Amino acid sequence: MYAVVMAGGSGTRFWPLSRRARPKQFLAIGTEKPLLVETVERLAPLVSASQTYVVAGEAHASEVAALLPTLPSDQLLIEPCARNTAPAIGLAAIHLRRRDPEAVMAVLPADHHIGDRPGFVRLLRAAEERARAGEIVTIGIRPDRPETGYGYIHYDRKETVPTKNGVDACRVLRFVEKPPRATAERYIAEGGYLWNSGMFFVTVARILADIRRFLPNLAAALDRVDAAIGEPFYEKVLADEFNDLESISIDYGVMEHADNVRVLPASIGWNDVGHWAALADFAETDAQGNVSAGNAILVDAHRNIVHAEGRVVAVVGVRDLVVVATPDAVLVVPRDRAQDVRHVVDRLREQGEEDLL
Repeated sequence: MYAVVMAGGSGTRFWPLSRRARPKQFLAIGTEKPLLVETVERLAPLVSASQTYVVAGEAHASEVAALLPTLPSDQLLIEPCARNTAPAIGLAAIHLRRRDPEAVMAVLPADHHIGDRPGFVRLLRAAEERARAGEIVTIGIRPDRPETGYGYIHYDRKETVPTKNGVDACRVLRFVEKPPRATAERYIAEGGYLWNSGMFFVTVARILADIRRFLPNLAAALDRVDAAIGEPFYEKVLADEFNDLESISIDYGVMEHADNVRVLPASIGWNDVGHWAALADFAETDAQGNVSAGNAILVDAHRNIVHAEGRVVAVVGVRDLVVVATPDAVLVVPRDRAQDVRHVVDRLREQGEEDLL
């Protein structure tokens, strides 16, 4: 099995710490090491650096190389421009097919947290087994609340195939976009729904066949890029083709239409680290439920998330706030509105504050 780690995200909801030049996957946010490094290291029992590919933008290539010094340089695949996950995964697939036409790809976001590493490795083994049988396999997280920030997977709990290591691989009925709260509450009440983790496992042959079936324009572009691999004009062909591509996710472009898709229901301490408030789900807290990092002082404060860089930040008598201070910016937002931080980035962009993006 080979890993394809998607490291092209922008992490706007972690502003002001996450910036365009150094988004959240390159930061240690509630973790000991940068999220990208932790993603690669937890694969180590099954996938070595020599079997790992990272897809990233040109602006982040040097950062990836610095954080992953054992990653072979030709396995850092550079997107000339961001076109979402379907083109990025297709690009990795054509490169990997040249090396191993029978390869199984484990496609993983670079910026998630997983607390149960042994449980995760057990799922990897099960997913590889079912992917080799010709299925697309994804990991679905058992929900513990009606979350509106995640997509969902509706699955058949009765139609399952047990893997050799005892994991149930269930048939996927459909993928569901991020729902409104009332719908999310109904999913929890009914059961049969899992959070979509964004991880999936598939053979190179299967994913390229499905791209050709459901995204023929992307398939044609990948054919032209494939023909240029190893040639001096590769980068020009890649840039020309990517510039003309539609931006489309693999979920919307392929997964929602594909047949023979399985999901592995999981409880592995997963978190997509989507916004500041998510740190409360897995980072260390004090007796009052606060999460803090840096030069933070908390007095009679409860359930706050405080991150201080380059200065002392003191919070007194407040609760349920996110307070983040960097040398050039300060963010204060209620915890239950942490997802809205991306609107600050939108406003800065509108105002031309490029140095703050």
